[in-house]
Amino acid sequence: QVQLVESGGGLVQAGGSLRLSCVASGITFSLYTMGWYRQAPGKQRELVAVVSRGGTTNYADSVKGRFTISRDNAKNTVYLQMNSLKPEDTAVYYCNAQFSYNYWGQGTQVTVSS
Repeated sequence: QVQLVESGGGLVQAGGSLRLSCVASGITFSLYTMGWYRQAPGKQRELVAVVSRGGTTNYADSVKGRFTISRDNAKNTVYLQMNSLKPEDTAVYYCNAQFSYNYWGQGTQVTVSS
């Protein structure tokens, strides 16, 4: 059974930082492109950042220079370091694993107060 379990969300003031973690089980983690997506109320889910199995990263323009995605294949974990948070970063953040199939975590809430 595949599971992606996110943690690290919470309430933070604008300008603050949070680190999200996603632990995967039931997949060969090193084969998967791992990503973080987010969905704000009334909006579509959008890509935040992805890291390929080779370590190549891509970011949404809105988070470039503020967020950093990384992976630890030994721990089956992908991270999202979020700095200089803004109220518009408020959303549910979802972990994604993509290879032959596409898997999603349950999401973790990030709320940034102004």
